[in-house]
Amino acid sequence: MWRTLANLAGFQLGWLACVLGGSVIGALAAGGVILAHLRWQAGPGEWRWLAGFAGLGLVIDGGLALAGGFHFAPDPLSLGPLPLWLWLLWPLFATLIHHSLAWLWRYPWLALAGGATSGPLSYYAGAGLAGVTLAPWLLAAEALCWALMCRWLCHRLGRRRGHPA
Repeated sequence: MWRTLANLAGFQLGWLACVLGGSVIGALAAGGVILAHLRWQAGPGEWRWLAGFAGLGLVIDGGLALAGGFHFAPDPLSLGPLPLWLWLLWPLFATLIHHSLAWLWRYPWLALAGGATSGPLSYYAGAGLAGVTLAPWLLAAEALCWALMCRWLCHRLGRRRGHPA
């Protein structure tokens, strides 16, 4: 129970630091959360999931940014079209996959619905706090991306636990 709460608290701390603090503070906080996760909580090879989601974030949010979905204030720490703070949210999310969200992957429709609602709500809240302007179509695109990604996670991880996805 304490490990799950620590996992959730670490993610939330990293999310808030990235959204409210920008790239420098976000990098320090997210880096600390990710390093602590890898040191004390991650299973063998879990770093691959964090790296994979970092790449996925560049592709998905980078593509949506190039399509005009986000309008950011100038940020000297950017990865292509994304400020570092937004990109760091992806490996932070990956810290939850095998821990506090592990139960969810056994319930494909719940995961799909959760991704379709929680993903866009996180972007909406983060944009409001960080002063980011979102294109009118962006939240629908994020809903689709997160719903499909969560459904894929069910397919990939739900079967491992002996529950058909």
